[in-house]
Amino acid sequence: MRLDIKRSIKPVKYNEAIEFLEKRVDEVSKGKSNDLIWILEHPSIFTTGIRYRENEILDKKIKLIKTHRGGKITWHGPGQLIFYFVIDLKKRKKDIRKFINLIENTIIETLKSYKIFSFNDRKNIGIWIEDKNKIKKIAAIGIRVKKWIAYHGFSLNINNSLDAYKKIIPCGIKDRGIINLKMIKNLKYNDIREKIILNFIKNLKKKVS
Repeated sequence: MRLDIKRSIKPVKYNEAIEFLEKRVDEVSKGKSNDLIWILEHPSIFTTGIRYRENEILDKKIKLIKTHRGGKITWHGPGQLIFYFVIDLKKRKKDIRKFINLIENTIIETLKSYKIFSFNDRKNIGIWIEDKNKIKKIAAIGIRVKKWIAYHGFSLNINNSLDAYKKIIPCGIKDRGIINLKMIKNLKYNDIREKIILNFIKNLKKKVS
């Protein structure tokens, strides 16, 4: 499996990241580049998927970037891990549901290594935690598939502020909350990026190859 891994230390502007991904999709499609994993953070930004609705914006003053990914409205910013990928499903099984399941398992397995137990939900995509008898989202997933190349990725809340989520209905879900890892267990999570990369590669070899 030919796979490049890119790690950005400084925050990357959202538009620049998406432009890079779109270019990489084209290169992978033409056989000019390898598949890609890219770990980064974004400056504070609100983005929408193709299924969002205007009534999910509670603060009309916020600036939105509209994207072609799946899903609805969400926030990205400091303290949140962004895991982007460009994966050619033509070289594997052309099964989008199985690929989403691979992403879900990657996050669940990574959190389990910290003794944090999470779960997926077929009706509400993402990864969830039960906290104080309430279901809260810890990770958001949004992918797009173009010519059987899957890209975009997922975000995982580590120690980010949750204040921005008060300005939107995150992912269009009203009856569930948002949480970060620091609120669950006050750890440093310094190794979480490498753990999640290793779990993704392991699952990619096992489930999609």
